[in-house]
Amino acid sequence: MAILWRGGVRLFYEVHGSVDGPRPVLLTHGYSASSGMWEPNLSTFGRSRRLITWDIRGHGRSDSPEDPALYSEELSVGDMLALLDAEGIDRAVVGGLSLGGYLSLAFHLRHPERVAALMLFDTGPGYRRDDAREEWNRRVERTAAAFEVEGHDLLQDRPEEEGSQPRNSAGLARAARGIMAQHGSHVIDSLSKIGVPTLVVVGARDQPFLAASDYMAAKIPAARKVVIPDAGHTANVDQPEAFNRAVLEFLEGT
Repeated sequence: MAILWRGGVRLFYEVHGSVDGPRPVLLTHGYSASSGMWEPNLSTFGRSRRLITWDIRGHGRSDSPEDPALYSEELSVGDMLALLDAEGIDRAVVGGLSLGGYLSLAFHLRHPERVAALMLFDTGPGYRRDDAREEWNRRVERTAAAFEVEGHDLLQDRPEEEGSQPRNSAGLARAARGIMAQHGSHVIDSLSKIGVPTLVVVGARDQPFLAASDYMAAKIPAARKVVIPDAGHTANVDQPEAFNRAVLEFLEGT
C-alpha cells in the first residue's frame, strides 16, 4: 500500500502487477465502494502490466475530511493526476465503474495528453438537460441524507463492497454532495472529441445504465461496447471471468 498527501488529505492507493509491462492502468471505484471492489480482477489485469487502484476521498482507507469544500469533481480529477505523477506515469489507460467511470471521462476532458485509452464500466456521461441533471442531484441529496441518518446499514449486502475497508458514513455523505453531484454538461459534451480507444462495458441487468452505455458507444468515435450477460451494476463482481476477458481483449488490442 502507499499514501499520497494532497492538501492535507491522505489518499490510499496500491500498485499491482508488472512495472515493466505495457501502458499502466489507473482504476477508480464506484460511489460508496473502495479499491477493494477490484479484488476479483487484480490477478488477471496485473499479469503483464502495472495496475493502480485507489480510494476516492471520503471512501475506504483515504481520509474523510470534515470540510465539504474538500470534495469535488475537480479535486478528484486532481487526485488522479497526482497519482500518475507520483508513480512517474506519463500516460495510462484510465478506467472506472459508475462514479469512477464518470471521473475517468472528466479526467480525459481536462488531461487528454495523459490518457492512452479509456475504460468505462456501468457508468454514464452525465446529463445535457438541466431538468435531468436537477433530478439526478435530488437523488444525490437523498443518498447523502440517508447516509447521515442510517449510516453503514445502507452498505449491507452490496456486492461492490466485497473486499472493502470500513467506511465513514459522514464522509460518504459529503462525497455524494461534493463529487457525485453534477454542475453542467461539460463531460457529456466532450464525448465526440474523445480520440483514444474506448471500451464501454455494461451488465445486461444494469437497467439504469443500458441507455447511457449505448449513448456513449455511439458518441465516442473509437468506442467498443461489450454487454456482460447475467450481470448487474457491478459487472466486474457479478461475472468476473466474462468481465476480465472483455477487458484483457481490449487492453491487448491497444
